[in-house]
Amino acid sequence: MTNTVGMTPALEAELGNTFGPHLEAVCARTAQALRACGYTGLLVHSGSLLTVFEDDRTYPFEAHAPYKVWVPACEVPDSFLWFEPGLRPRVIVHTPRDYWYKPAELPQGYWVRYFDVHGAADLAGARALLPHDLSHAAYLGDPAPEITAWGPAAVNPPALMRRLDYARAAKTPYELLCLRAANRLGARGHLAAARAFADGATEFEIELAFIDACGLREQELPYNPIIALNEGGAVLHYQVLNRTPPPALHSLLIDAGAEFAGYASDITRTYSRWDADFRALIGRLDALQQQLCGQVRPGVDWRSVQLEAHRLAAKLLREADLIRCSAEEAVDTGVTSVFLPHGIGHLLGLEVHDVGGFMASPEGGEIPRPDGHPYLRLTRILEEGFVVTMEPGIYFIPQLLEAARADKRRSSINWSRIEGLRKFGGIRIEDDLAVTTGGCENLTRDAFRAVQ
Repeated sequence: MTNTVGMTPALEAELGNTFGPHLEAVCARTAQALRACGYTGLLVHSGSLLTVFEDDRTYPFEAHAPYKVWVPACEVPDSFLWFEPGLRPRVIVHTPRDYWYKPAELPQGYWVRYFDVHGAADLAGARALLPHDLSHAAYLGDPAPEITAWGPAAVNPPALMRRLDYARAAKTPYELLCLRAANRLGARGHLAAARAFADGATEFEIELAFIDACGLREQELPYNPIIALNEGGAVLHYQVLNRTPPPALHSLLIDAGAEFAGYASDITRTYSRWDADFRALIGRLDALQQQLCGQVRPGVDWRSVQLEAHRLAAKLLREADLIRCSAEEAVDTGVTSVFLPHGIGHLLGLEVHDVGGFMASPEGGEIPRPDGHPYLRLTRILEEGFVVTMEPGIYFIPQLLEAARADKRRSSINWSRIEGLRKFGGIRIEDDLAVTTGGCENLTRDAFRAVQ
C-alpha cells in the first residue's frame, strides 16, 4: 500500500529513523490544536472511491492529505486514523472480503510500529474499533452520512483545520527525505523526457518516457504532466498529449513531478530543438531563476520575491530585445505581466499546491496578494522547513499579446521579435526549494546531479 519506487535500504533506514520524531511532531501540534478548539480526539478519513456517473467504475483514488500526514499508505480508501492525546494513534485499514478487486492487506514497513494497526471489512467494523462516544471528537474527511452518523462533535471544523493546515507548511526531517526522494524520481523522468524530445518523440511518447523512467503509473503521479511542444508552451496548464508529431519540432516545455510516500515534486524544464536564439533565452531565464533561488531564506516575505521576479523579468525582456521601453516602465505599466502572468511559486508537500499559503496566523487572518498579482498562491513570510517552488516564466501567449497590442502597451513591445518567437510557446523553469537556517536547499538541482 505504500509506494516503494525509489526506496533503497539506506533510504528506508533513514525514513525509519526520522518517522518517529515526525509522528511526535504531528501528535504535538494536533493535540495543541484540539485543545485550542475544544475537542478531545480526532478521526481522519482517508477518502472514498468515487464512481463514474451512471457506471460502477471508479476514478483513481487519492488519499486525503490530512490522512497522509499521519500514514504513508496512499492506496487505502475508507481507512481511518484515530488520535487521542496521550494514547497511541490507531490506524484502521479497510480490508474487505472481495474477489472483484484485490483487497488491501495490513501494512508493513518502517512506520507501522508507531501505531495500533487493525483491519476492518466494512464501516461497521471500523466503527467498532473506535471509542463508543465520539461526541467530543472532530472528524476530518468526506461528510458521508454513514460516517457522520457516528456522532462526532464537528465535521471538518474550519478553526481546527486552519490550525492543522497552517502547521503543515514547515516540514519535518522525515518529510524532507520524502520530498528529496520525489525529486529524484521526477529528475529521472525529466532526463528520459529530454532524451525522447531529442529523438523527435510526440507529446504522448514523451509522457510515456517520463512515466517509465519514474517507475510510476499515471494515477500515482501528483498531477497529470504538462508536456507541450512548440506553441503549446504558451498554455500554462496545457493538457493535450498529441500522438502525432508537429510539422516542425521547435521546443518542449515539460512540467511534471513524481510522488514518494504521499509527497510530491513539481519540476519544469524547457528545451530548444535547434534554435540557438531560443536556447540562449532559456539560459537567460535559468540564470534569473537561480538568482531568485538565492534570495530564499527565513524571514523573506514571499510577496517581495514575486515583485523581484518582475523586476528581473523586465531586465531580461529589455536585454533580449523583447520590449522597447525601459525595465522600470515595463514593471510600472504591467508589460511584464504580458510575459509572466502567473505567481512565482507556491507551497509544496502532501499536495502540489499545498494549503495554508495565505494564512496570517493559526488563529485567523489572510495576507493579501500584492496589487496586480492575482494569481500568486503564497503570501507568507518564509520559515525554516517551508518547501516552495520557484518557477519564473517568459511566454508568448496570444490572448495576452493581443490585449497588449490593443492598448497603450503596444508601443512598449518589439512585435517583430515576438513574431519570431511565437512558435516556441514559452519558457518555464521550476525547482523545489527547502528553506534552511541560512538559505535554501535546492531539492531539484540536487536530484538532477544525483541521478545524472
